[in-house]
Amino acid sequence: MKLKKINEILQGNLVANGLVEPTTLQKKTFGQIKSGIDVVIAGPKEEGKTTAMVIAALQKLQRPIEGEIATRVLIVVKDKFEVERLMEVFELYGKGMDLEVYGVHDFTDLDEDKNQMSLGNDILIGTCNRLNEMFSSAGFDVNQLQMYIIDDVDVQLRNRLEPRLFRLSDSIGKTQRVYFMKDYVEQIDMFVDKTMTEDVEWFDFYEEDEEE
Repeated sequence: MKLKKINEILQGNLVANGLVEPTTLQKKTFGQIKSGIDVVIAGPKEEGKTTAMVIAALQKLQRPIEGEIATRVLIVVKDKFEVERLMEVFELYGKGMDLEVYGVHDFTDLDEDKNQMSLGNDILIGTCNRLNEMFSSAGFDVNQLQMYIIDDVDVQLRNRLEPRLFRLSDSIGKTQRVYFMKDYVEQIDMFVDKTMTEDVEWFDFYEEDEEE
């Protein structure tokens, strides 16, 4: 896939899975996310938001850090099925990068989740409810966190998870935030204002389609 200065192993994995040319969304957001600024991305399914998200996380980390067990990328998804789907995508695109990816959701065993967390992971994927439970009952080392991603933030806000998302954001503190959504919801403006920096970059790929 032709993205500027992309990790070679990651690029090879993408090509091996048939992803040779990036979508407009993937091409235009890759550099901005890589720069470390806060980003909000809105676009249709066919623009490949999931792939853009996985690329961003893998590019950010690239390799494990010896002796480090704290999570470095945290991804909040809407449900169990998205946790399981993302785990599979990370396995495909992260092959050979040796990064530890762990997933938690409302139906996993909380005690086992805590035990696995103590063993260490690079990328943690979870539902809002389960992550809040883990943060409140076991604590969470956020000192090494480099990226906080919310996928389908529009769906999660629509499902009235706003208070829990705020709680997670407050627990995490300062780190890069990247939000992905399909549709605009009225809650998104206030949520972004309260959780992101003032220089947040917005990308709306519906507007770009209209202009073309």
